[in-house]
Amino acid sequence: MRFSVLRGLSWRDWIVALVGGIAIVAVLMTVAWTGRHGWAIYRLNRGVGDTVFYDALGRPWFRLDEQRRDVKFDQIATSFKDAVIAVEDHRFYLHPGIDPIALTRAALYNVRSATGTQGGSTLTQQLARTLFLSNQRTYGRKAKEAALAVLLEVMLTKREILELYFNRVYLSGGIYGIETMSEKMLQKHASELTLAEAALVAGIIRAPASYSPWTHPDAARRRSFVVLQRMREEGKITPAQEQAARAERIRIQPQPSVSGARHGYAKEYLRQQFRDIYGGDNPPDWRVDTTFVPEIQDAAELAVRDGLRRTGVKGLQAALVALDPRTGNILALVGGSDFSKSPFNRAVRSRRQPGSAFKPFVYAAALEKGLSPVSTISGIKALSILAPEGVWIPRGERTGEQDSMTLREALLESNNAAAVLLQQQVGSASVLRLAADAGVRNQPDVPSLALGSGVVSPLDLTAAYAVFPSLGYRVRPRGLVTVRDSAGEVVTRVHIEREQVLSAQVAFQMVTMLEDVVNRGTGTGARRAGVLGSVGGKTGTTNDYHDAWFVGFSSSVVVGVWVGFDQPERIREGGSGAQVALPIWSDFMKKTARSLPAAPFDAPGSLRPQELCRISYMRPVEGCPTYIEYFKDGDDVPSRLCTIHTGNLKQATQRAIQGLLGALGRGIKGIFGR
Repeated sequence: MRFSVLRGLSWRDWIVALVGGIAIVAVLMTVAWTGRHGWAIYRLNRGVGDTVFYDALGRPWFRLDEQRRDVKFDQIATSFKDAVIAVEDHRFYLHPGIDPIALTRAALYNVRSATGTQGGSTLTQQLARTLFLSNQRTYGRKAKEAALAVLLEVMLTKREILELYFNRVYLSGGIYGIETMSEKMLQKHASELTLAEAALVAGIIRAPASYSPWTHPDAARRRSFVVLQRMREEGKITPAQEQAARAERIRIQPQPSVSGARHGYAKEYLRQQFRDIYGGDNPPDWRVDTTFVPEIQDAAELAVRDGLRRTGVKGLQAALVALDPRTGNILALVGGSDFSKSPFNRAVRSRRQPGSAFKPFVYAAALEKGLSPVSTISGIKALSILAPEGVWIPRGERTGEQDSMTLREALLESNNAAAVLLQQQVGSASVLRLAADAGVRNQPDVPSLALGSGVVSPLDLTAAYAVFPSLGYRVRPRGLVTVRDSAGEVVTRVHIEREQVLSAQVAFQMVTMLEDVVNRGTGTGARRAGVLGSVGGKTGTTNDYHDAWFVGFSSSVVVGVWVGFDQPERIREGGSGAQVALPIWSDFMKKTARSLPAAPFDAPGSLRPQELCRISYMRPVEGCPTYIEYFKDGDDVPSRLCTIHTGNLKQATQRAIQGLLGALGRGIKGIFGR
């Protein structure tokens, strides 16, 4: 019977039923949304929460605004209240949360203008966005903003709305709220602001980045004159008061750091990541999950502090970045010697020459071209390059350079001429492409590229090195994971980004070569310092010891360290990467060895292992110190026996025969090659 009734329905009945169902669902969703946000607004009477950042283990770590000081409405200067209303929303006391007149004017302007847009948001809408929404410019967000503004007006008084607004508004420099801004900028309470000071702060609200009194003082002052003009037009001040305020000299204090020194660089980096998405908003009871581990951050800050102290050089700065090579998750980040004294984040914002720390990308490009770690670079001593300024002969500190070296030997010794010659052989385009794919972009196409003559940030270079322990995968550095609103819903998710840019075979060959740098080359200081396990890396030093680097890795972490001055100058005589950057890296690796263990790297199955002499890089004879070299398809595998060590009688005879045949072959080639 039930099915026969359904079959008897006409298509019009089905449409009516469908529309009715959709309408019921829409009403229920609207009621649920309104009820949830209505409850959140009701809770505002008990105080406003804050956006809280959580560490990688799900523990509360810090608040978005650790400095905010809420004050009562009566503790705010009347001139500031009048200034904000006059310049931001002069019909505030007349509208119900949205202003139809302002919206119409803004819409007409935006339709007619081809150069920019004009907003029509009321103070209540701005508060609704700050408390509950994001800064994304979508029609859906604007509709929610309007609905929430009306809810705020229904459930709160105008006075309560203004009090919340003045305590939550973003005023540049990482500062929220009028009381905190007054204390930091003017060293006085919000109740003590003069008319000129009130106009200056009120003018910041429209565009905190453009009108910050610390970074754009002239623009901030000009904006304050606009505020004073609007106050006069609204009848809040007289022309004489306006002129007096224009002439008043305002003493602005130096910009303060926005948080304590401990974890300061990491916290401010994450705050900026949040602001890049949500602007100056500071919604209550939102949760931000991050990739950082505070205990690892502590180890990083301690390693940097102790490492700089050991140098004995005043004013020296350092940066350290530690990230997971499998995911790109940033585990720790230090941007200088002391955040409280210098909040400039050198790990992210500074771009310096990497020196020899760039060389691994040259060698990886060569391996991609079909060379092996024991392929030979010949003609090193004769290398000279015609440059615009004359003939350039790349030489390092080491004297007595060999004329012929294997790739492995040249990298572990950081031979400059060998790296430049190798770049010429494989072509700059291949090196530039691989470096860009790994994350080191915009490098110069010059012969000195192999010596790190471009510039790069510590964060980008460290992330680029992840391509080796991850066996070929580029990862994008990630600090934020998810952002959840007060209802627990995910509003932003930052996904792991991995892309294979290098074959696993080449990446593993590079891992073994960079392990050799630590075991036998310029990075041996790490072993002397007590670093254990399977680790690899590369030192870097620029001309006249201006920049010192060490970027290294284990299977669990990639860590980059830079040391230098903000204005490039000599660190000290002999201030190389091995002397000043490597000790910081080693100290960090030891401190985190338990939480970030260095497991052995597994060779891809397609590689062929071959035992070779560690000195001659030929097939071993009796008495040779040996190691295992790995060869990919197409690599030339050495067939000659070691010519350095004696071996037994049978091996000596075999070697003599090989030498004779080789000489005979070269002679025949010489005869017929004439």
